[in-house]
Amino acid sequence: MKTGKRTGRFGQMTDTSSTGFSRRGLLRAFAATTLVAAPSYANAAGFLRGAGDIRRISMYSGRTGESIDTIYWIEGEYIQEALKEITYFMRDWRNSKMIGMDPRTVDIMAASKSLMDTDEPYMLLSGYRSPETNNMLRSRSSGVAKNSLHMKGEAADLRLKSRSVAQMAGAAKTCNAGGVGTYRGSNFVHMDCGPIRTWNG
Repeated sequence: MKTGKRTGRFGQMTDTSSTGFSRRGLLRAFAATTLVAAPSYANAAGFLRGAGDIRRISMYSGRTGESIDTIYWIEGEYIQEALKEITYFMRDWRNSKMIGMDPRTVDIMAASKSLMDTDEPYMLLSGYRSPETNNMLRSRSSGVAKNSLHMKGEAADLRLKSRSVAQMAGAAKTCNAGGVGTYRGSNFVHMDCGPIRTWNG
């Protein structure tokens, strides 16, 4: 499982004009609402230190039947064990291959969810995609990019029952921190930590 380099590399976020990723936009999104977070994963409780900045993500997968609800950031620090849990959860469900998920994408997901003011967990449709899976999907759809950020652990396709695609996309765009994509006839939103851009395929 390749998590060490990825999580270590992005352990401290910086403003990155070369990729378009905006830490400032994310911080504004997190500040716009209060994250009420009670740890439900066993390892998280020991990391709580007062009432500081806490970031939490909750998701479930209809493909694997698994769910995750974890605090992954406490007062300016990523919790490496939580990031490993997220990486495993967001693996390629078709072949169980995985890569360290970029915590910047998790931040975008968490900040967007905070702005939507819902406790509903995301339904994860696609996190990491192995090259084999991406090639297979490309053969079936013109909407799958050859060099998809899913293959780098930098993207997620997500759904919420309680929020529309427009509401989800609007929240993600407000973060001003990466790519936000929607697709005609589909009820999910693509979020990534690549260059800031939007599309409706």
